[in-house]
Amino acid sequence: MTTQAFEVRGTPDPDRASRVARLRDIGFAWADLEDEAYWLDQIVVMREETYAELEAAAAKLWRVFDKAVRFVHGKRELYERLGIPEILWETLDLLPLPAEGFISRYARFDFAVSGEGAIKLLELNADTPTGYVEAAIATPWLCGQAGIASPNARMAELVAAAWAEERPDTAACVGYGEHLEDSGTIEALVRHSGLNVRCVDCLELWVDEGVLKDGQGAAIRRMFALYPKEWLAVDEGGDALLYAVDSGNLALFNNPHAILLQSKGLQAAIWGLYELNQLYDAEERKAIRRYMLPTYNKAVFQGSFVSKSMFGREGGSVRMFDREGRLEIEDRDGFDTSALFPTVYQKRAELARIATAAGDFHLLTGLFVLNGTPCGMLGRAGGPITGNTSHFIPLGVKERG
Repeated sequence: MTTQAFEVRGTPDPDRASRVARLRDIGFAWADLEDEAYWLDQIVVMREETYAELEAAAAKLWRVFDKAVRFVHGKRELYERLGIPEILWETLDLLPLPAEGFISRYARFDFAVSGEGAIKLLELNADTPTGYVEAAIATPWLCGQAGIASPNARMAELVAAAWAEERPDTAACVGYGEHLEDSGTIEALVRHSGLNVRCVDCLELWVDEGVLKDGQGAAIRRMFALYPKEWLAVDEGGDALLYAVDSGNLALFNNPHAILLQSKGLQAAIWGLYELNQLYDAEERKAIRRYMLPTYNKAVFQGSFVSKSMFGREGGSVRMFDREGRLEIEDRDGFDTSALFPTVYQKRAELARIATAAGDFHLLTGLFVLNGTPCGMLGRAGGPITGNTSHFIPLGVKERG
């Protein structure tokens, strides 16, 4: 299926098993999950002009979001409106904000790019984005095999630059060694960093007199954690870990302030500042108007809209409403966090449709921002709501000529 912005290339290899094995060898071990095909063996190419605009839009929006965090920082009434758990407020106020553009060094924008190439931001995962292995390892290899240009080649280099600044001694995720995706993600990041970093399970960590320790009792001083910071409010031991941070015994990467970027409530704050003609200059306002969707803390829309938890992930808590305001679609597979965190309401944007050998899908376009630089597309093919049951499909760029 060809549109102005996208084209699906290739046909699935009849020897899928050998391709899956090769992907496992290079670090992508979950191309098939429980006999289900997570990876779709075709490639979506994006028009070169569309990719150039997407990258430029991400750079502009990165500055817009950074500016919003600096406006919100220290205002506890705004922390509350953004759904930031109160347990984190002291830490956010105590720690200095990172340098401009580096509140998060490991983030991913998710865009709705229409078939015609119109770009609208859906959300920003600035704390614990997954999909790194798919984007940084699988996509360049698959595109290279097909002779298609990939803009993802710089991802490893930018990860190395980010980790050279943060220099973690430990990388952690929940279920390390058991959860394929999270374990493979931190292992790939460690490998690309070039540093001597040990990988551990979050569930084995404990705090001893303000010092975080691993399962063998070794102290951890600087840690990259693929662990959503909002869960510190509900997990046993969250206050102890934050005490280690507040005491100066532990540095977290991404920085705790990344939770301000992560909250979907920040998009409502940005839109409100835009409507009030505050904070942003003319160029920033132009970017907001062109690439962001009206987002509010209340359902005030005339026409179709989406509601979602400020800290929902993988489609969990997303509900889509039609032009009459009636519930049309909701995600029933992801974990619904709307009982734990406030809800935002956003104007609805339609995803491009693609026809693949496995069926017709909606296409979600992710774009990583690593060490402050937009790079690395992640393609997800699924339903109108991109959730846990969606597929990975590599995204490349269709060069002119």
